[in-house]
Amino acid sequence: MQALVLSKDTTPDKSERYDPLSLSSVPTPEVGSDHTLIQIHAAALNHRDVFIRQGLYPRIVYGSILGSDGSGIEVSSGQRVLINPSVNWEHDPLGPEDAAKYGMLGLLPFPGTFAEYVAVPKRLVHPIPPHLSFEEAAALPLAGLTAWRAVMSKGGVGTGSVVLVSGIGGGVALFALQFAVAAGAKVFVTSSDPEKIRKAVTLGAAGGVNYKDDDWPKQLTSMAKQPVDVVIDGAGGDSIAAYTKLLRVGGKLVSYGATTGSIASVVLPVIFLKQLQLLGSTMGNEKEFAQMVKFVEQHRIRPVVNGVWDGLGKAEDIFDKMRKGSQFGKLVLRIRSDTQGKL
Repeated sequence: MQALVLSKDTTPDKSERYDPLSLSSVPTPEVGSDHTLIQIHAAALNHRDVFIRQGLYPRIVYGSILGSDGSGIEVSSGQRVLINPSVNWEHDPLGPEDAAKYGMLGLLPFPGTFAEYVAVPKRLVHPIPPHLSFEEAAALPLAGLTAWRAVMSKGGVGTGSVVLVSGIGGGVALFALQFAVAAGAKVFVTSSDPEKIRKAVTLGAAGGVNYKDDDWPKQLTSMAKQPVDVVIDGAGGDSIAAYTKLLRVGGKLVSYGATTGSIASVVLPVIFLKQLQLLGSTMGNEKEFAQMVKFVEQHRIRPVVNGVWDGLGKAEDIFDKMRKGSQFGKLVLRIRSDTQGKL
């Protein structure tokens, strides 16, 4: 079968590391008794894949097939399925039962979805909600699971909640918006792009502000007309202090990423005097994944797909698009053409 395999960048005197991918012929995976073989129809890109190529991810293993998100046909049953990329985290609400064994698809010892076939544990395979195409289904797993745990499990968002989602346009932020809106929350967003804010409003956001404006917290306060119950943030950096001031007494700040900075300064009296909860969140367990897929089906949520590229040979085009950071929604590779799966 064909797959995209990671190798080491050996270019001398290169200012920026960016490990190459090669389209290679590799053996079709063998299937053990507790595994099942999936013929991949579509796979989605995540920032994780870019970070791995840049050397900014822990425990990189060369020879890995990249890709965490995938959908396709289960060979044994002929069923349309999507794959939970979170491996060895069954049900513990606090975190993986054994952190040493936990991992995600797309970095050895776990296979990746940028391939024609992948073999995964049977328990990680779920039927695709009937209203979704293969491309939309491939866009859902990693970002959807991360958003679900942040919004629902950690944030406790529900009817009447006032929610702020930062950095709208990325996959997790968009799912956070969609899930919160479907749950009955009033959602505001931030972005540096007015067009992304406009698109977010079409998806149900009550409004948004440009975080590059010096007075954006004041703008948001005026817009919301009440304190925020929950902040869902993937940016980190200097904005964290502003979020703590926007939150109501007892409010929650859920952090799932740090794209603008790993170090944040906060005024501790604001934290303890306002009884704030600072919550870290990443990925999720198998129970949460099943809950997320069920919610998507019940509310007929459609992942926002920015674009679809045909074939594994288009991998560099899709990586270039993500590195530019201009996308609004998920970037998807269509690995196998099929009329029932096309957008």
